[in-house]
Amino acid sequence: MDVPILFWILFHVFILGMLALDLGVFHRKSKVISTREALSWSGVWIAVALVFNAMLYVWQGSEVGLEFTTGYLIEKSLSVDNLFVFLLLFTFFKVPAAQQYRVLFWGVIGALVMRGVLIATGAALLSNFHWVIFIFGGFLVVSGIRMAFHNESSMDPNRNVAIRVFRRFVPTTDEYDGGKFIARVNGKLFATPLLVVLVAVEATDLIFAIDSIPAIFAVTDDTFIVYTSNVLAILGLRALYFALAGVISKFHYLKLGLSLVLVFVGAKMLASDVYSFPNFASLGVVAGILTLAVIASFLRPQPDLEPSQGSGSSPGVPSDSTANQNARISVSSVEGDA
Repeated sequence: MDVPILFWILFHVFILGMLALDLGVFHRKSKVISTREALSWSGVWIAVALVFNAMLYVWQGSEVGLEFTTGYLIEKSLSVDNLFVFLLLFTFFKVPAAQQYRVLFWGVIGALVMRGVLIATGAALLSNFHWVIFIFGGFLVVSGIRMAFHNESSMDPNRNVAIRVFRRFVPTTDEYDGGKFIARVNGKLFATPLLVVLVAVEATDLIFAIDSIPAIFAVTDDTFIVYTSNVLAILGLRALYFALAGVISKFHYLKLGLSLVLVFVGAKMLASDVYSFPNFASLGVVAGILTLAVIASFLRPQPDLEPSQGSGSSPGVPSDSTANQNARISVSSVEGDA
C-alpha cells in the first residue's frame, strides 16, 4: 500500500497528542489507577483502533482492513504476555502502586521506538531477501513450542542481564523518591529503583517484540499496517495491565493459546510459497484459538495457591507467591533472554 508521507505524519501527531493528553492531563499527578479507570482507558484505546480499522476498510478496501484486524489481534494478544512479567517486576521491587503507571508510560514510549526500528529492519530484509520469511517462520514455530513446553520456575529479577549491566555502570539507590527516576543523595546523582524497573520493562518488551513483530509479517508485508497495528496494540497495554492485574492468573491456558498462535503464524510463513492462507481464515483461526484458551481457563480453573506468609508486598501489588504464579508464562523471557 502506497501511503503518502502526510498520513504517516498525521498518525504520529495523533498518537503524540493522545500520549500528551494521557500523561499531561489525566495522569499528571501520580495516583493509584482504579480498575474502573483502567477499563475506561482500555476501552478508549480499543475504540481508537477500531475507528482506524474502519477508516482503512473505507480507504483501502476489505483486504487491507482484514490485514490490520488480524495483525492488531495478534499483537494485542501477544502483548498480554508482557503483563505477567510486569506483575512480577512490580511485586519483586515493591514498586508503589501510585508509580506503576509512570513506569509503564515511559516503558511504552521506549517500546514504540524499539519496535519502529525492528519493523523497519524486518521490512527491509523481507523486501530484499525473500528467504528471510522462512527464517522468521521457523523462529516463530520454535518460539511457540518453547512457550508451550518450557518448564518455567520462580525467578529472581536481579539475575536479569539488563539489570545487572545497568547496576554495574550506573550508581543506584535502594530507596524510592516519589516518581523520580534520578535522585540526589549526599550531593551525588543516583538511579532510583524506579529507573531500574523501567530498564527491566524495556528489556522485557524487546524480547517480546522479537517474537511478535515477525508474527505480523505473516499477515502482511505492508510496513504501514505492521507499524500502526503494533503501535495501537501497545498503547493500550498500560490500561490493560491495571484492568487485568487482579485476575490475570485465571487465564492459565492463555500461555498455550499464545503458543499455538505463534506456531500457526510461523507455519503460515513457512508455507507461504506453496499456499497463501486467506486473511479472513487467519483472523478466524487466531480469534478461535484465543477464545478457546479463555473458555478453557474458566471451565477448568487452576487450583488457588496457598497465600504467602508475610510477603510484605506493596499496596496494590499481589503477594510474591501470586505474582510468581502469574508470571510463569513469561519468566524465561526475562531471566535468560534479556
